[in-house]
Amino acid sequence: MQNFSIILKSQLEGAMRIDAEYYHSEFLKMADKLSSLKSKLLSEVAIIRSGVTPAERDDEQKDGVILLKTTDIRNSILLEKNIYYFISHEIDKKMKQTRLISGDTLVNIVGATLDVIGRTAFVPSDFPEANITQAMALVRSIDSSFLPEYIFVFLASKIGRSQSDRIARPTGQYNLNLAELGSFKIPLMEIKKQQEIKKIIDNFYFELNNSQNKYLDAEDILLEALGLENFNNEERLSSIINLSEIEIAGRMDAEYFQPKYEIIEDRVAKYNVQKLGDLVLMKKGIEVGAEEYQEEGKVFIRVSSMTKFGIVESDQKCLSEKLYEKLKADFQPNKGEILLTKDATPGVAYALKENIEGIVSGGTLRLQMKDKKVEAEYLALCLNSVIGQMQAERDAGGSVIAHWKPAQIKNVLIPILPIETQKKISELVIAAHEARKKSKELLEEAKRKVEEMIEKGGGEK
Repeated sequence: MQNFSIILKSQLEGAMRIDAEYYHSEFLKMADKLSSLKSKLLSEVAIIRSGVTPAERDDEQKDGVILLKTTDIRNSILLEKNIYYFISHEIDKKMKQTRLISGDTLVNIVGATLDVIGRTAFVPSDFPEANITQAMALVRSIDSSFLPEYIFVFLASKIGRSQSDRIARPTGQYNLNLAELGSFKIPLMEIKKQQEIKKIIDNFYFELNNSQNKYLDAEDILLEALGLENFNNEERLSSIINLSEIEIAGRMDAEYFQPKYEIIEDRVAKYNVQKLGDLVLMKKGIEVGAEEYQEEGKVFIRVSSMTKFGIVESDQKCLSEKLYEKLKADFQPNKGEILLTKDATPGVAYALKENIEGIVSGGTLRLQMKDKKVEAEYLALCLNSVIGQMQAERDAGGSVIAHWKPAQIKNVLIPILPIETQKKISELVIAAHEARKKSKELLEEAKRKVEEMIEKGGGEK
C-alpha cells in the first residue's frame, strides 16, 4: 500500500503548506479530478459566514433561539425536536448576520478531531429560529445555478470532505478559516441533475422526520400510561430531607436530592415495577487503549458512537482482525441485546437489530434479556425516556465526568406495562428505526449520485 507521494518543488504552492499530510496521494488524486472539471469556488456561489459564542449565554436556558454547536452537525438535516441549547432573542439580535434561513448548509470549521471538521447539516424550511457559534460556518447559495441541496450533498460527499480533510490545520485544534472554506471547488452540474438530488433529499428528510415522530409517539404512550406526560424536570432551589435519607444514599450533595427524582420514583412505583438487574444479565465492555485504534477493521463501539437510534459512523474507531478474534468471544454484542452507556453520557440505550462484528468498549454495558415478559425495544425506550434518564442523572451526577456504576444500574426501576402496551410501543420503535435506516440509505444514494456524476466528468455540458 502506497504511503508516500513524490511532488515537484513547484507543487508546494508557494510553500504555504509543506506538511506531508497535505500532499497525500488520495488528496492529490482528488484535486486533479476537480481541476479537470468545470467548477466554481464556493465563495463565488455562496455567502460564507461564521458565528460567535456569546459570553452572556445561559446553558440552562430552556427556550428562545436555538444556538447550534458542532455536536449538532452530523452530516444530516436538522430536526426541530432534538435537544439544543438556547439563547435569548436579545442576544440573537446581536448575531443577526448568522441567523439561519431555510436552505443554509452548516459546516464545522473547528474541532478537536479531524472527523469533526467538514461535517455538514442542512437547514429545512420548518426549522425554528436558530443561530451558530464561531466553530461553524453557514454556506448560503446566492447563485441560482447551484441548488442548496446540491451544495449540502456535495460538501457531505467524499469529494467535498477530501477538501476539508486536506486543508484543515492541526493547530491545537483542527480548523479551517472562512477563506479556506471559500476556496473549495464545487463542480458545475446541470439543474436537471441537481433537481434529482433535491428530490432524494426531500425524501430523506421525510423519512428522518417520520422516524423521529414515531419514536416520540412510542415515548408518549409510555409516559401517558404512567401519568408522566406533563412531567416537569425543572430543578428547585431548595428541598427538605431527613438525615436517614443521606445515610441510605451515601451522598449529601443537593443535586442528588432534587424533588424531580423522587417524583419519578413515586409515579413509577404505583405500577408493576422491577429492578433492571432482575430483568437482564449485564456484561461490561473492555478498554483496549488508543494505541490499538485503526481507521479500518472491526468496529470498536465507544460511548461517543452510541445513540438511541443506533451506532453512528462518524469518528468511528476500528480494531485489527487479530485483536477482534481474541476478544470477540467475551465482548462482541449479539442481536437482541441492549447496549447501555454508563460513562460520559450515561443512559443511552439501543436494542441491537442485527449481529455486529465489533467489540464493546468499557464505557458500555451489554444487557441480555432474561425475562421473556419484557420486550427489549420497550426496555430500551424506558431507559432512554425521562424514567431512565432521571435515574441515570441522579446516580451519575456529582463528578466532572459522569460515571454510572453497574451496582446503581442494577437498581434502576423499570415499570412493567401490560404486554399489549409493550408490543404497541415496540412496534412504533421498530418502525422508527426502519424509517431512520431508509433515510440513511437515501442520503447515501444522493452522495453516490453526486460522486458518480463527478467521476464521469461533471454534470454540466
